[in-house]
Amino acid sequence: MSGNQPTMSASDLLAAKGPVCLVIKAQLKPVGDTDRFQPAGFPEVGHVIYDAPRRNQTREKVCIVDSPASMANHLETVCMAAAGSLDLHDDLVNLPYVLCETDGNGEQNSRVGVCSTFTEGHRLASDYFLDSTNGDGTSFRQVLRNEFEIIEVKKDKTYFIPPETWWSIFGTVFKYDPNSLVHGVMFAKEQIKISRLLTAHLEAFGANRVGRSGVKFDRLQKTTSGQPIFSVDEETAESIQATFIIDLGLLRSYGRGHNGLSGNQKQLLLDLALWKVKQLLARPFRYRTQCFLGCTQVSIETEVRTIEQCPPQTTSNDDSTKEDDGVSGLLNALPQLLETIDIEASIKACGFNANEPTRVYYPAADLFKAGKNTDQPAEIGDDAQ
Repeated sequence: MSGNQPTMSASDLLAAKGPVCLVIKAQLKPVGDTDRFQPAGFPEVGHVIYDAPRRNQTREKVCIVDSPASMANHLETVCMAAAGSLDLHDDLVNLPYVLCETDGNGEQNSRVGVCSTFTEGHRLASDYFLDSTNGDGTSFRQVLRNEFEIIEVKKDKTYFIPPETWWSIFGTVFKYDPNSLVHGVMFAKEQIKISRLLTAHLEAFGANRVGRSGVKFDRLQKTTSGQPIFSVDEETAESIQATFIIDLGLLRSYGRGHNGLSGNQKQLLLDLALWKVKQLLARPFRYRTQCFLGCTQVSIETEVRTIEQCPPQTTSNDDSTKEDDGVSGLLNALPQLLETIDIEASIKACGFNANEPTRVYYPAADLFKAGKNTDQPAEIGDDAQ
């Protein structure tokens, strides 16, 4: 399964003079050996196919199946115990995160979960958490500001961040939600932006658009839409590839000596990123309704060399060997670097004190307050003036 060169361990990757980045490339194919698949659609653009330059002044049609933002959502989906659940996967027990709660059935003594930093797109910087309060009634935004140790120049508007303050920022974000450091987070008011540690995208090469139609039937005629016929776009491709890039240089910068994150904490972030990739590739994953893909081949490399390869699974038929097709040909083993990740040990090594998530409270009366009717003309004094 491995290449000729010795495989690097996760700890080797964090060495002071280690590689700058880790690149994982996975070849995918539709489950059921189907030809067509459905890529992501973008507002006012639809499916994106572009001409990518190749050697000898040729071009190749490449389709964006999933963007980095969409792939981050998929990589967080695999962290949940089940679809629609706010509980984490069993492997991630004791990993810190923040849970927003509100009044159950309108009663303040009964709390129900609204979202967590794993399910909310802006993660720790979401207003669902920042505008909530902690156990003693303090604004969670103010709790973070105090622990960030940033300097407020103009109240609730302008902040100054001394260089040494970043150690406190990294440590605070890690304390409440390590996942936000993996996928990046931005606190707009505080002017704090932390880049993605793990960036992923999914592309199809040699792509061609396939147009077909669909129809909606309204047998009881309860709507005004009638019986519309609409167009549906799908794609075919010669190959589909998921690419995951882990910025090891950025990860090392989160701590130096006794400042910022410790070695165990940085190791957890790396292992969490690798664990997410493993979960996504280990079995077929449904990226959307008509995009059910399984992994057939994986390669792992740094910016200077390939460190591990997992070739396509093959099956023997008499004296001939050929690549398997369909579901039977999907990868049933991963490279050693992914297979040997012990995320539970990494979480334990960080010595987190609490087994429960950080719970913040958002009053139901404010959370479900009706928004302004934007169809009405703005009056004098409105924000729209």
